[in-house]
Amino acid sequence: MPSRVISQKVAVSVVYAGAMFIAVMDQTIVNVALAAIGRQFHTSATAVAGTVIGYQVSVALFIPAAAWLGDRIGPRQVLLGSIAVFTVASALCGLAGSLDELVAFRVLQGAGGGLMTPVGLTMLFRAFPQAERVRASAILVIPTALAPAVGPVIGGLSVTDASWRWVFYVNVPVGVLALVFGVLFLADQDHPAAGRFDVAGFITSSLGLGLLMYGVAEGPNVGWTAGPTVACIASGALLLAAMVVIELRATAPLLDLRVYADRLFRSASIVLTLTSVAFFGLIFLLSLFFQDGLHFSALQAGSAICPEAFGVIIASQFISRRLYPAIGPRRIMVAGLLLIAGIAVILSAAGTGTSVWLLRAVLFVMGFGVAAVFLPSQAAGFATVGAERTSIASTVFNAQRMIGGAIGVALLTAVISALHPVRTVAGHAEANIHAFHTGLYVCAGVAVAAAVAALTVRDGDAAPTMIRLRRRSPADAAAEAARPAAGAPAVSTD
Repeated sequence: MPSRVISQKVAVSVVYAGAMFIAVMDQTIVNVALAAIGRQFHTSATAVAGTVIGYQVSVALFIPAAAWLGDRIGPRQVLLGSIAVFTVASALCGLAGSLDELVAFRVLQGAGGGLMTPVGLTMLFRAFPQAERVRASAILVIPTALAPAVGPVIGGLSVTDASWRWVFYVNVPVGVLALVFGVLFLADQDHPAAGRFDVAGFITSSLGLGLLMYGVAEGPNVGWTAGPTVACIASGALLLAAMVVIELRATAPLLDLRVYADRLFRSASIVLTLTSVAFFGLIFLLSLFFQDGLHFSALQAGSAICPEAFGVIIASQFISRRLYPAIGPRRIMVAGLLLIAGIAVILSAAGTGTSVWLLRAVLFVMGFGVAAVFLPSQAAGFATVGAERTSIASTVFNAQRMIGGAIGVALLTAVISALHPVRTVAGHAEANIHAFHTGLYVCAGVAVAAAVAALTVRDGDAAPTMIRLRRRSPADAAAEAARPAAGAPAVSTD
């Protein structure tokens, strides 16, 4: 019945966009509330950071199992179940009566987040044929870019005018709407039969990712040379190395790393990971820079960053409909990354006298660059990946995005901490603007490195996704009706 009521392209897009929005927004909105949470529970900033770290580690633990579960019990069931878990856990986080309860509920929330993003991406790309992948990516890039931009705004409003608990409650209505819509209209998809569960692959990949994420998240707080940090990062790296050996030898691997043999997927993955480092690191840095360096309120800082999302929304429509089909992904991604690097350099000239409206205009333009990277990399990355490996590829793709974002935040935290964001001048503490400016130069450098990596993308490999879609006119419909059954129908957006 669902497929007769509404197109599955629409159904999957709506459900996945809602899931992506709350999952990605969670990466930025909670940071705004950490100080208020610490005051509520009378604890230190280091202890409160466990709410962020616990979520990130939980996501890392569950991502590797997403593809297998989707093939085992069906992607629809996993997607809707994970949205339900995330939504319920968000409500429980808002109701938490102690820091320990909050951390526990954040771990539960991470379990939902770790499953719903890769399974949802798999369903999205199975619903859209190759020729329409770029349009699917245009849908996907909106919540991906909008969520981290509006997160600080919503977080600032919540902390200032209501309570820190609303940074979690805000997920509930979005999650409920996505869940109800999915139950009513989302149909299950054909999927490969799951093989035997790869226990060794799951243990090494989950623990490896979890330890690595924990070490990266704790490094800025306790020091990169501290014993626990070094032990976690080293252990995580060794487990991931063991996972590579195990998975390449396994007959039915949990994570089929042979997907990296696909040249286009490999190149797009490298670009996506480096871009995630630069983008999520930059959004995190700007929130601190505007508040601690330029003395904006949390709400002002969020409203200054928010126009970037509108730039993404506008640019993604033009790129998907006109530019991408005409010239392919490589030049678009290179231009977008160089634009992001240039904007980061321009922002490094900002000081306490800089107009907030000028910053909003600059970040609006940066949104064009963000759309020019995320949209083509997601559309082209799966162009040559077979349908039977879509679930594995989407799991790997999301794991890279998550790790890249965490590394970006950790890298920028380490840079500004090393340069001391607050210094004493004439006996008074004042912001060290130089530390934030250096962080912006680092973001620009990572974006340039991603642009160099984008040069390895071959437009010819992405040709199946570079088809310009056109609306079918009445004359086209009549001609198609008169065409013999064996004829190939025109590609249409209807």
